[in-house]
Amino acid sequence: MTLDQAKIRRESLRWYLILALYNARPQEVCEEVVQETMRAIYPDATPLEVRRELDYLADRNLVNLRKEPSGRWWGDLTRYGVDIAEYTVECHAGIARPVKYWAS
Repeated sequence: MTLDQAKIRRESLRWYLILALYNARPQEVCEEVVQETMRAIYPDATPLEVRRELDYLADRNLVNLRKEPSGRWWGDLTRYGVDIAEYTVECHAGIARPVKYWAS
């Protein structure tokens, strides 16, 4: 995989994670559900890859992560994450949010 392909995949995965958590609202989602959702898009997505991108989104205050002592992760969107999903705020570089084509 070239650098550009890896970047596209990473940034697209972040967008799909936001959408998955958005569609699960108002419930928190366990990582197994998120993993299966991501594997429907990227069949070779690894648990480490998904966790790494969830961590990135948490660092940007888009996702709340609850990491249980057992090792299981739970996630939900922050207010800002919801705004990104609903196109009500600007989305900075690092997330492959599609351009809002339905607005003029």
